[in-house]
Amino acid sequence: MHGYHGVYLRYDLTRRRAERISIPEDVLRRYLGGVGLATWILHRECPVGVEPLAERAPLVFAFSPLVGTPLTTSAKFAVVAKSPLTGLLCDALSSSHFAIEGKQMGVDALVFVGRASEPSVWVAGQLEATSLWGSEPEAVEVELAARGRVACIGKAGENQVRYACISNGGRHAGRGGLGAVMGSKNLKAIVVRGDARTSRADSKAVVRASRDLSRRSFGPATAKYRELGTAGNLLTFNRLAVLPTRNFQTSVFDEASALSAEELQPLRERARRSCASCTIGCEHIYSFAGDREVRVEYESLFALGSLCGVGDPDQVLAAVKRCDELGLDTISTGATIAFAMECGERGLLRGAPHFGDGAAVLELIDLIAERSGLGAELADGSRALARRLGGAALDFAPQVKGLELPGYEPRALQTMALGLAVGTRGADHNRSGAYEVDFSGEVDRMRGAEEHAQRAVQPEDRAALLDSLILCKFLRGAFDDLEVEAAELLADVTGWDVSGPELAQVAKRVVNARKAFNIREGWSPADDTLPARFLSQPLEQGAARGASLNRAQLDGMITAYNRARGWSSEGYLSAADLDELGLGRESRA
Repeated sequence: MHGYHGVYLRYDLTRRRAERISIPEDVLRRYLGGVGLATWILHRECPVGVEPLAERAPLVFAFSPLVGTPLTTSAKFAVVAKSPLTGLLCDALSSSHFAIEGKQMGVDALVFVGRASEPSVWVAGQLEATSLWGSEPEAVEVELAARGRVACIGKAGENQVRYACISNGGRHAGRGGLGAVMGSKNLKAIVVRGDARTSRADSKAVVRASRDLSRRSFGPATAKYRELGTAGNLLTFNRLAVLPTRNFQTSVFDEASALSAEELQPLRERARRSCASCTIGCEHIYSFAGDREVRVEYESLFALGSLCGVGDPDQVLAAVKRCDELGLDTISTGATIAFAMECGERGLLRGAPHFGDGAAVLELIDLIAERSGLGAELADGSRALARRLGGAALDFAPQVKGLELPGYEPRALQTMALGLAVGTRGADHNRSGAYEVDFSGEVDRMRGAEEHAQRAVQPEDRAALLDSLILCKFLRGAFDDLEVEAAELLADVTGWDVSGPELAQVAKRVVNARKAFNIREGWSPADDTLPARFLSQPLEQGAARGASLNRAQLDGMITAYNRARGWSSEGYLSAADLDELGLGRESRA
């Protein structure tokens, strides 16, 4: 096969045993790679009902047919497991040379099961005891750099904080607690190296396509990422009153300008960098506390800034950096702390810091990673904390299915409200993208309706396709017709006679496969909702003043969404849907 090796490597950490398992070509064509292929593998490898941090729970790293080509943004990989935060499927993406080197090991995916008997690193097929337990990810990568490309966890993953991430090359597979899964396996780091390359069906066509895509990646569709990065969203979101503030109590932050890219960039920007094999260059590196540096994204600024009521840029940037050093997802960290702050305001949680106390946020980040003091209460996420506190706490815990909300106010972005409610990963802006519909001006963003449902399906399918190919979503605007043009790229690499409609069907299949996994793991229609706060309390400030969303309205949109997907009104797949997935009825015991 061109573009693939046709196998995945399954490594049992308990038995120190490797097994190469064939992947049929029709499976690769039906699921491609990335999150699609990893979801197929998870169905095969994950025992039904297994606890996410149990020895038998698998951790999957999947590559793609485009990895190793000169196509811009193609050096990406997916990490997939059953999430310890949600109990459902979690897939996360990251970009780095780890993807290129991992695929050159002669496999399309790596699967880890079992548990090492002591803290260990896995180096290109060999398990070794390590003294690096307790080290920060950057130090681990420096120590192991001579042996290959590294993906590793920080202290949060070691202590199985349920929103710990996996770090590699300064990037992170961030959401859903995949770092905790890796930590539960006593696995500090995974090191990959190899020289097994895949062939291309038409190398000259791949080079021509790469030059064309690189040229388009410098166009207006990616300009904002080059100029300000995603941090450029913050002031715009504040002006539109969609910037979550003080645990979603309001959507306007008076100190937003101090955290904005427009104000930070002239004074603090040190560098602009690119991921591996990327021509866009969206990484903006800012200075803080003298000569310290940190990579800044909108989601980190919102979560550790406005959501916690902190407007001091030095404190916010220090908090972002500390999360990186400890291996914590910044969104879940900030949202869980913000929830604790409101619980403290309400007298539900003793010792919680006040909104705006940036120094306390920084201290609490360390306590979370160590599972110490108040941090131990927060290390399992906002839903778990709300359940322990009881009463009305769940009404304002900022989560869906256990995953904390990203930086989009649902009451003022009501197509996005639907996307957040139905997301298979939980509250998720990277798998939905429905906010684009709200910002398009083609719908009333503050009055969600059933006719918005089909519009929510389209960006979700597009994301599933990009995440399976894998290409960066920042490229989405560079395509005139994603399915048709992606089919041409895939044909050049694989030699398949693939079409745009076929890839559109692949996208739907990947979404269905995710949903099927969640159903088998206990999902019910009651899980597709938003916290009561968003369905009972209107917004009171700014451009979204008076915006409200009620349960009947959301339920109507969800029913319309399910029907648009071809599912039952409640959101279940039909027997024909399940058969079409080709997943079988068995999982490994």
